[in-house]
Amino acid sequence: MVGGAQAAISNDTVKIGYLADMSGTYRDLAGPNGLKALEMAIADFGGQVNGAKIEVVSADDRNSPDTSSSTVRRWVENEDVDLVAGMVASSVSIAVSKILEEHDRLGIISGSAASSITNEHCTPNHIHYVYDTYPLANGTASAVVKEGGKTWYMLTADYAFGHALEGDVTRVVEANGGEIIGSVRHPFPTQDFSSFILQAQASGADVIGLANAGADTTNAITTASEFGVTQSGQTLAAL
Repeated sequence: MVGGAQAAISNDTVKIGYLADMSGTYRDLAGPNGLKALEMAIADFGGQVNGAKIEVVSADDRNSPDTSSSTVRRWVENEDVDLVAGMVASSVSIAVSKILEEHDRLGIISGSAASSITNEHCTPNHIHYVYDTYPLANGTASAVVKEGGKTWYMLTADYAFGHALEGDVTRVVEANGGEIIGSVRHPFPTQDFSSFILQAQASGADVIGLANAGADTTNAITTASEFGVTQSGQTLAAL
């Protein structure tokens, strides 16, 4: 059994590709620290499996499905990468998981949250690990509605993760007797949230739901503070 397992390892090396946002909006969610954590885990494991050395290559996905797809195709077709880890932007994970299935390689998605990665975009080659938009919505949104936040205005990142989170929040809010009275989608990523926060503020909703993450959430909260959103009685829900 051991001999068979070793024979299946490419070039007697287990090669892991770490793919994440190393310089942009989601850098602090995984990025360089995620790579360091992977390297520490490999060291804890002894740096090898069944006598085969574990090797790591890494790349900045730039939160771009096209950039990520090109990188992963090169890894699996030319560089014998066996497994891809990391992946934060859901659009990146969805694109990469299709390539991994096509080439029968493995993926561990530990930073993306779109529930579609587990549902309609599920493949037999990837594991969606840690969390997704279903528990995020059920945990926060249901609690806020029960505390009196009945009307919501959604401020949503315009890509797979934001869409999935908005959809899950909408279902939870409505199931608990609340209402989504409006929404606006912002480009991913966004530096200036002024116009989006003004629209949410003008809606008069009890709650402004932030269906975004990373630096986008930070920028939205900073802008809301500058415009006195919570001082005027509205609640910010960072989902």
